Amino acid sequence: MSARRPPPGEGPADGLFVPARRPGAAGAGRWRVLGAVAAGGALGATARYAITLAWPAGEGGFPWAVLAVNALGCALIGVLMVLVAEREAVTHPLASPFLGVGVLGGFTTFSTYAAGVSELLARQEAVTAMAYAAVTAVAALGAVGGAAAGTRALVDGHRRARGREGAPGA
Repeated sequence: MSARRPPPGEGPADGLFVPARRPGAAGAGRWRVLGAVAAGGALGATARYAITLAWPAGEGGFPWAVLAVNALGCALIGVLMVLVAEREAVTHPLASPFLGVGVLGGFTTFSTYAAGVSELLARQEAVTAMAYAAVTAVAALGAVGGAAAGTRALVDGHRRARGREGAPGA
């Protein structure tokens, strides 16, 4: 996937990274993209549901499974964005729609998170609700940032090591 950064002051928001439009997302190719998103979404949502069945909050319990799913999903989004958009280590045109929008979009859940906060508030557990809201936001942002940084380091280190293998005298 190619991407371009508009010169400062020329983008929709100054300094905002805007991926180039994918040619496959127009015309007949849009149906392949739609199919990839739908298939990925079904897999991601099914995985999330399975985790919540295996690790239920229980009556009056804390939604640990949803917190874990959202943090894990954000970490995987961080890995994916580096591999697809920054380092172009994954180049299949359907990788981002299938894995990012589909699988990880179906896996992570803002609506269930918001419903969990609302349920805690309805049970008069305002401190727990606010803690859940804050911890989820911090965990999600930390997971995406940490995973992206770790992936960059791994990919760049691997590329440097491969470059040394082919160098004379290595």
